[in-house]
Amino acid sequence: MALMNIIQALNLTLHQEFARNNSLVIFGEDVGAFGGVFRVTSGLQEKFGEERCFDTPLCEQGIIGFGVGMAQKGIKPICEIQFADYIFPAYDQIVNELAKMRYRTGNQYSAPLIIRAPYGGGIHGGHYHSQSPEAQFLHTPGIHIVFVSSPYDAKGLLATAIRSNDPVIIFEPKRIYRSLKEEVPEEEYLIPFGVAVVERIGLDITLIGWGAQHHQNMEAASECKDKHGISVEVLNLRTLNPLDINAIVASVEKTHRCVISHEAPRTQGFGAEIAAEISERCFLHLEAPVKRCCGLDTPFPNILEKEYLPDASRVVKTILETLRY
Repeated sequence: MALMNIIQALNLTLHQEFARNNSLVIFGEDVGAFGGVFRVTSGLQEKFGEERCFDTPLCEQGIIGFGVGMAQKGIKPICEIQFADYIFPAYDQIVNELAKMRYRTGNQYSAPLIIRAPYGGGIHGGHYHSQSPEAQFLHTPGIHIVFVSSPYDAKGLLATAIRSNDPVIIFEPKRIYRSLKEEVPEEEYLIPFGVAVVERIGLDITLIGWGAQHHQNMEAASECKDKHGISVEVLNLRTLNPLDINAIVASVEKTHRCVISHEAPRTQGFGAEIAAEISERCFLHLEAPVKRCCGLDTPFPNILEKEYLPDASRVVKTILETLRY
């Protein structure tokens, strides 16, 4: 075991997987000698060479399109999108080519490509460096959507993504890249997709989140217990596609109330889909409507970032409102 932050856990995993699989390559803007803008790819080019870790032009549709072709030819590409906000020029390549490759070829070809994308607020990056675009890709079947929330999860989920035979988008929370540290096994391990984890057991209400927001949810759960005597069960989803609906149903059937919290804007956010699933599957168990605590329906601000993000105090307020219903 070693004390690591998320960047160190991702970097170690990349080094281990590159050594294990000679077909693995990584490319994107500044990922080579510079080691990436966040240094996640540090040391890869020096150790494995420029043919396996290299820089690209500032052209996201080219990065993904190049990767799709490589994936069909037996190469295992990892495409880094420097900030998740920059992924939209590649939207057509992702939803119309990457996600549909296995289906459109009658299972003759798959496109086992990984897209790494630092997402979310917390660094005062403004509207072009702070978005959480997961809902736009969850509407497209054929892509695994993964959210990192800790160094331990970062290592296990990235390794699973690299060994998958299907396309994966990994959203990495840049605001806790370095600030969050924990003990992580140095040896290889995998975390399966579609398996949520109950990070805190509770009886009164279920609180669901993913990525960086999970830590705001944990803080809110502690405050609810300490100040209000409320027992909150906190569920960290880890992956949104596949979604661990069984874990969600089991928790809501136990607590009878639910709050879903995510950074992305409220309207058409993935929290709405989860709420709909809960309503269909747990209707007779619910004692209050499912509520959401999310980012605001505005472009992501810079100066008012704190007001935009659903911090622990907003989550606590939503929990109290749900319990008063």
